[in-house]
Amino acid sequence: MLSVDAEAREREAQAIKGLQTAYRRMREEIGKVIIGQQDVVDQILISMFSRGHCLLVGVPGLAKTLLVSTVARILQLSFRRIQFTPDLMPSDITGTDVLQDDPETGRRTFQFMQGPLFTNVLLADEINRTPPKTQAALLEAMQERHVTVGSNTYRLPEPFFVLATQNPIEQEGTYPLPEAQLDRFMFNTVVGYPSAADELRILKATTGIDEPELTPALNARQILALQEVVRRVPVAEHVFVYARDLVRATRPNEEGARKFVREYLSWGAGPRAGQFLIIGAKARAILEGRFHVTTDDIKSVAAPVLRHRIVTTFHADSEGVSPDDVVELLLQKVPVELAERARRLAD
Repeated sequence: MLSVDAEAREREAQAIKGLQTAYRRMREEIGKVIIGQQDVVDQILISMFSRGHCLLVGVPGLAKTLLVSTVARILQLSFRRIQFTPDLMPSDITGTDVLQDDPETGRRTFQFMQGPLFTNVLLADEINRTPPKTQAALLEAMQERHVTVGSNTYRLPEPFFVLATQNPIEQEGTYPLPEAQLDRFMFNTVVGYPSAADELRILKATTGIDEPELTPALNARQILALQEVVRRVPVAEHVFVYARDLVRATRPNEEGARKFVREYLSWGAGPRAGQFLIIGAKARAILEGRFHVTTDDIKSVAAPVLRHRIVTTFHADSEGVSPDDVVELLLQKVPVELAERARRLAD
């Protein structure tokens, strides 16, 4: 008979194997429709298994909407798309109370009619085209996973993911997302142009009559269970220290801030960035078959976690220094040795 510890390790090993198998199946199914964009696919799946939301930034025509709808189809989840427009009101997405007649009693009562937020996967298309009051309603749903209409609060279904798209080029008639809402997105994922080889495959695959057939990979119950598996991944002290140091290094007013940080950044990332670094690194580690997190996992998710949480200065903008450039400099300058020293002291 297995000991309690041996049984626990066996369950963990089976959970890791199950998540890896699901991850491979999902990538295979997504690959039937989406050609290339492997980093984008990985970041969406990592955020999903981490119970986070993802902002996809890219020019039109890069299959952002198709990617999100494909993910929903292979996950056997309910899917809604909201096209964000300047006249969209909070009640248009949350739902509203409607006065209805009761045929039995003849009395009139208010009944809540659910809006499109009541779904598992929500595609918020061109999220920056709607006014702040509607963005605030979405923010509550993203953070609290419920909506408030009048004096009543309604829970959203689980799992619940917001995958939003944003066009970085056309800014006329847009409402920039407030920093508080940007901070609710676990990842800011940049969707770039495909390679020459991938673009040729896209042209061949999408101009014929063949329609790919997708096989469902996971259901809602399985996703919730796998999210718990990710949360159980252990993290060593030196990895926590490195994540903390990396986030604190983005703050220009922090004591000992590096010269390039003071020059290029007006605001740094808050504690939520560190939380997402850790949970994203956990998901990446387990998807690669490891039940422990390394500093390389932290580095791998640093750009999508930090790029929308740091604010560049005019000096940086005038020199063409982007948030990604600053993150790359930080990854080069923040020493892992301090984190390793913490690990040795812990041992």
